[in-house]
Amino acid sequence: METLSITEEILYDSWKNHKSLGVLKTTGGDDVEILDIGILNTNESGPDFKNSRIRIGNFVFIGDVEIDTSYNDWVNHGHNINNRYNKVILHVSLFNKQKHQHVYTRDGRKIPTLCLYDYLDHGVIDLFTKNSDYNNQLNSYLKCNEAIKYVDDRIKIVTLSELGVERLNKKCERIILRLKELSYLNSLNLNEPVINYQLSPEKIESPLNPTDINDKEIWEQVFYELVFEALGYSKNKIPMLSLAKAADIKFLKVVKSDQIIQMYESILFHVGNLFNDNLKAGSSNLSDYINELVQDWDIARLKFDGQMLDDIEWHFLKLRPQNFPTIRIAGGARFLDSLINNNLLDVIIRKIKEIHNIEVLINSIRNLFVIKADGYWKNHFVFEKPIKSEIKYFIGAQRADEIIINVILPFFTVYFDLFNLPQYSKKLLQMYNIFTQKAENKIVTDVAKNLRMEQYLEKTIITQGMIELFRSYCSKNRCSECKIGEEAFNKE
Repeated sequence: METLSITEEILYDSWKNHKSLGVLKTTGGDDVEILDIGILNTNESGPDFKNSRIRIGNFVFIGDVEIDTSYNDWVNHGHNINNRYNKVILHVSLFNKQKHQHVYTRDGRKIPTLCLYDYLDHGVIDLFTKNSDYNNQLNSYLKCNEAIKYVDDRIKIVTLSELGVERLNKKCERIILRLKELSYLNSLNLNEPVINYQLSPEKIESPLNPTDINDKEIWEQVFYELVFEALGYSKNKIPMLSLAKAADIKFLKVVKSDQIIQMYESILFHVGNLFNDNLKAGSSNLSDYINELVQDWDIARLKFDGQMLDDIEWHFLKLRPQNFPTIRIAGGARFLDSLINNNLLDVIIRKIKEIHNIEVLINSIRNLFVIKADGYWKNHFVFEKPIKSEIKYFIGAQRADEIIINVILPFFTVYFDLFNLPQYSKKLLQMYNIFTQKAENKIVTDVAKNLRMEQYLEKTIITQGMIELFRSYCSKNRCSECKIGEEAFNKE
């Protein structure tokens, strides 16, 4: 199917011929003047155009430009966690249905975004969408679809299992990099918060020494960030991660209260800028809970020297109320109580070491993250608007499973490897091999259908391999480097 190649050509040509588009504006309303389109990046990774020069509003920026089909591709393709994209000055996408105004780099810098849809000729858009449904965006169509019948299922299973492990290893590498960053910052003994920083290539490539990460707070901070990111789903993972970095472990440990979970809620809601100015303490119209949150923050903010988030970073639209940031933060506050005050990391380490039955181990760890609803948020989705039916869980079993796959397995694999306890890393790999969960990822369901492997939709290592297959091979036209593609096309 030729639509994917046409997509790239049309978007790049549109950028090169920007003068035909008319007056451009970011989705935030700032004028955009392209002074120099930059140089097309012909390498496999990194932004599409390098060294562009663009006037945005009243300022001229020099840097890179990333061009995607959809606004969501910035996160879907991992640009938000890739240092190669830290110099991007403008994100351009063909579609941006919700008119989001920014994307964020790995170091948290805000990048304006421009949507091409309103500027392109209708004929161009028709060509782009020919033989395709925009809502599907052709995200998971495999070029080997017609030839896949020639590939033995055993080859597919082995390949996907290997890719599942490859995906796990990438998560481990990301954790190691974050440990290096925090270890480096710790060694500086800075008295003021560091907002932006980047490790040198030498630091990135150097091995991580266990003696550099003996500080338990470093491990707690990384774990905190990973869990909050997982609680954010795709819509709010970036602000949840930013929130964990802003209201960090060091700060949370300094704050004391007889109602510590409520104190954590107050801090997270205020630092996250979710606490509306209309919620003023002392008003007769507000609940006691809201007044207490304001009083808690009056105490906590005296010790807070970090950055507050922008309220526009949060997404509520088109989310199930159960997934609203308010509910996830309520669950996150209870997780923090376990992490900071009840030695959660030690509890998990002990379980991994002592529980020999893998199924029992999975259930035992899952139970640590299933958090029942209680208190104010048991019957609210947003502030001061009670709901009729009660919320049962802040974090349910399905989200707990996602935390096991995306956080527990890579995090503790890194931990046991760094402290030379490979027997427990192998145990975690056993967990990964037998873990089952219900897949709700569209990429997974579409790839499984293309591969004729729907019967494996609940086997986690296989579904993770499907995600890796699509993101690292299919979407990058690396068919010749893929064992499945090679087998399919050689036998066709």
